[in-house]
Amino acid sequence: MTTTYVVLLVAALLVLALPAVLACIYLLAATVLSGRSERPPRSSRLLRFDVIVPAHDEAAVIARCVASLRRLDWPAESFRVIVVADNCTDVTAAIAAAAGGQVIERRDEGRRGKGYALQYAFEASRVERWASAVVVVDADSEAADNLLEAFAVRIERGAHAVQADYGVLNPWVSWRTRLMAIAHSAFHIMRSRARERLGLSCGIRGNGWCVTHALLQSVPYQAFSLTEDLEYGIDLGLAGYRVHYADEASVRGEMVSSAHSAKKQRRRWEDGRFSLLRLRAFTLLRVGLRRRNRVCVDLALDLLVPPLSYIVLNVTVLLLLAACACRWSTLFLGWLWAGTACGAVLLLYVLRAWQLSGLGARGLLDLAGAPVFLVWKLVVMSSRHETREWVRTDRERP
Repeated sequence: MTTTYVVLLVAALLVLALPAVLACIYLLAATVLSGRSERPPRSSRLLRFDVIVPAHDEAAVIARCVASLRRLDWPAESFRVIVVADNCTDVTAAIAAAAGGQVIERRDEGRRGKGYALQYAFEASRVERWASAVVVVDADSEAADNLLEAFAVRIERGAHAVQADYGVLNPWVSWRTRLMAIAHSAFHIMRSRARERLGLSCGIRGNGWCVTHALLQSVPYQAFSLTEDLEYGIDLGLAGYRVHYADEASVRGEMVSSAHSAKKQRRRWEDGRFSLLRLRAFTLLRVGLRRRNRVCVDLALDLLVPPLSYIVLNVTVLLLLAACACRWSTLFLGWLWAGTACGAVLLLYVLRAWQLSGLGARGLLDLAGAPVFLVWKLVVMSSRHETREWVRTDRERP
């Protein structure tokens, strides 16, 4: 092999290995630090909450959600379930009211999206000066009975923003929803536990989160992108606030199982995330390094670490190229070992997520089909197109 070919091959291996190794170090830290933390003591149960449910044409599921929230283990006189029927064309408002929720109807064709609905509800709650904090639960979700208790005890101990575990309500519907449950365990439980253990911000994950009105006054809610949750979590980090993680409480949302609906949902999520990556990641990194603020640095890293499918593809290509290079010279063995180590980290990361998902042998069997899921996801992500409009996820059952 000529010197030119050696230089080009080393350069290619370096380009592949550097992002793979850095990402895998991040994932390894999340894996190692993913043990459950000690639960905090009980709260005084004196705080009052407005539980906000943003809903756009959710007649099929809104009654189930409201019923779940009305069963929360909290004094009935100290929380309200408020459904924001946002630009609805169906009977969402009537069903929500019949189920026992308070309903706010919003009509604004020019400003559509979950972010606008939340801003509207937060302002209505602020004007009434009744609640100490607001909680956000998606219309397709069910909440654990201890949700408000988990938020209250942390607020009483000084927190202003709290995120509960965001899980999957219907994992047994299909192999796709079970893989989503494992992915949620990795992204939400593992990463959030690690960040909480390190005193970092777990970020806002869109469903099952809480902020105090004092915080909303300090950092007004102005997040209107496709990933309004991540956007507001970044705003909080830049303002000096971290989002605490309530590991013992959960909100579980319904995931779609059909390929068509899942494709639209995944494309919407990834479009929003890549947009935030372009607009905010390096700002976070710059601010974090200048202020020596590790919360901002970690929020930047969370955006910069690619989706798992990209990391798997990166490591696979690294392994193949290093294996081919080793056929010419054993000098390339180091690159092969680096790729193998990255592969081992990814396997450990996925197996830990599977363990936390509680899916047992069935979930482990479904992991055998993960390569198909990853290829599908890569195809979806390669055809991104951005939209700001609130496109409701198709509901697959009444």
